[in-house]
Amino acid sequence: MAKKYNLDKLTEISLKAESGGGEDKIRRQREIGKLLARERIEILLDHGSFVELDRFRTHDCYDFGMETKKIPGDAVVTGYGFIEGRTVYVFSQDFTVFGGSLSGTVAEKICKVMDLALKNGAPIIGINDSGGARIQEGVVSLAGYADVFLKNVMASGVIPQISAIMGPTAGGAVYSPAITDFIFMTKLNSYMFITGPDVIKTVTHEEVSKEELGGAKTHNTRSGVAHFLAEGEKECLLMMRELMGFLPSNNLEEPPFHPTDDDPLRREGKLKQLVPDNPNRPYDMKEIIRAVVDEGYLYEVQRDFAPNIVIGFARLAGWSIGIVANQPAHLAGCLDIDAAVKAARFIRFCDCFNIPLVTFVDVPGFLPGSAQEYGGIIRHGAKLLYAYAEATVPKITVITRKAYGGGYIVMSSKHLRGDINLAYPTGEIAVMGPEGAINIVFRDQLEKAPDPEKTRVELAESYRQTFANPFKAAELGYLDAVIPPEETRPTLIRSLEMLKKKRDSNPAKKHGNIPL
Repeated sequence: MAKKYNLDKLTEISLKAESGGGEDKIRRQREIGKLLARERIEILLDHGSFVELDRFRTHDCYDFGMETKKIPGDAVVTGYGFIEGRTVYVFSQDFTVFGGSLSGTVAEKICKVMDLALKNGAPIIGINDSGGARIQEGVVSLAGYADVFLKNVMASGVIPQISAIMGPTAGGAVYSPAITDFIFMTKLNSYMFITGPDVIKTVTHEEVSKEELGGAKTHNTRSGVAHFLAEGEKECLLMMRELMGFLPSNNLEEPPFHPTDDDPLRREGKLKQLVPDNPNRPYDMKEIIRAVVDEGYLYEVQRDFAPNIVIGFARLAGWSIGIVANQPAHLAGCLDIDAAVKAARFIRFCDCFNIPLVTFVDVPGFLPGSAQEYGGIIRHGAKLLYAYAEATVPKITVITRKAYGGGYIVMSSKHLRGDINLAYPTGEIAVMGPEGAINIVFRDQLEKAPDPEKTRVELAESYRQTFANPFKAAELGYLDAVIPPEETRPTLIRSLEMLKKKRDSNPAKKHGNIPL
């Protein structure tokens, strides 16, 4: 009899946990197009692989009548499962239970799976859908946030941490996703902000909508807080599954290998025509990248933020690589504050997780202007330099056209421990472009010339032939080879194969002081 009672009790509590905040709250969640916490996990993980933990945990609050409102599992579903057969840990906040608010118990449940993820060297994925701190618990909820933040920091660089924003994320709740490696947002119902529109209106009298202030488009285009934008929740969860296919489970593993039928010796003839003869004419660097990588596929990161630089994951001969590339189709490929920060953080992620870096360079330099200087382009540009110099993973660089001044240095040059540095015959490596250089070097000659314009053209062409080409740098050993563009793919694959056993290190220290 006792056994039957226990079984009935188990069934009763399990059903209560799965019911969350009740039918009314579940219906409201569905009416605005949102999935439930467990439904999200089922889509994210391999079918039937999820194992839930702490399903019966309840909150410990006895104020404000909360002792009569205990729901098994509280406002978060936690556990582990598999993505393509690889273990991952996951938590999914349940907005139907107290608006997904963070209680001491919710924080403890999240911290428990984060601890398990760290101990077992597996990624942690957080699905965020929360109204913030649970007011009824006061400082206990604030302490819970701090506990989660500390776990995020300790896990950083050890295991991949991925966040999805699938509802409101406000106040202290934004900082856990912000510490994680990648943030996914959906076009509807996805918001992140420190203070909401109502508070802003009260304090500053500024009127701004939730969407304008912290919607998915804002954080994917203007702030750079988010890395991926999905049309809906299901697409978002499938995008997260795909991202995991490029990443190792922890910092001691190599990135996963995916077999490919794409010939490693494939020579791509169209690369001969992609870089224009006119040095000032734009072109799409993504065409070069796609012509080189396996199956022509680039999994782009932060596509809509700072489009003058391209970052993302791809594969060469089945192995994951990180791509960083100037984009001549936007701002002529100039580096600015946003581009430098975007690339620097991505480079550091790849270095944390043993993902080789392939850099495509066409950069006329840093974007000039008082706005950039006042915004701290010196400090932010130094982040990019720092990230490349610090990285010890295999680093291969291909200069397709311009590599001028500081832009040449910071884009994974030989001087920042680049392993293999290549250039196309169209490469122009110099302190600055011919037009700017002759104005300085030949100023007196131009002033005295009977036909200054004709003399300017002749001097510019002479400068280009002498300096603005890849051969001087190759003579000095700053380039390892000048290659025909169609040889890019086989050259990169051979280089990566050669660098597979690379071991490099930095001086012993607690940590460096990157110019934040």
